[in-house]
Amino acid sequence: MSTRLHLYFFLINVVVMLHLSNADVGTAARYSPPYLPSGCYGSDATQFPSSNLFAAAGDGIWDNGAACGREYMVRCISAEQPRTCIPDQSIQIKIVDYAASSVSPPSDTDTTIVLSDTAFGTIANTSATLINIEFQQV
Repeated sequence: MSTRLHLYFFLINVVVMLHLSNADVGTAARYSPPYLPSGCYGSDATQFPSSNLFAAAGDGIWDNGAACGREYMVRCISAEQPRTCIPDQSIQIKIVDYAASSVSPPSDTDTTIVLSDTAFGTIANTSATLINIEFQQV
């Protein structure tokens, strides 16, 4: 095959890969117990996944409560302090609450997602209050 043909196939692959990426970028804070009652399921403790990887939705994804039960793949991409993100670590979280009305205050306001302590600590150093994330609904 000619070099020109190789380059053509390479560029097609790059375009296809970029097109298939549906991830969004936002910010995440964290919140601590108590988590009940939640804005999605009230005082039902069975709403939480056994992994404790759950979150409260910020205004941008809340969608008048339609976000309840949605699951997202989330990874930390950057933070104000270097080495805050845990490299190559992604988690799948479940939305169980609305950040604006959660019982526990978030570590920062007006974020895309407020992660449970466990979820936040799985992808970032817990001394941080705010991280930049990439997230995608699954």
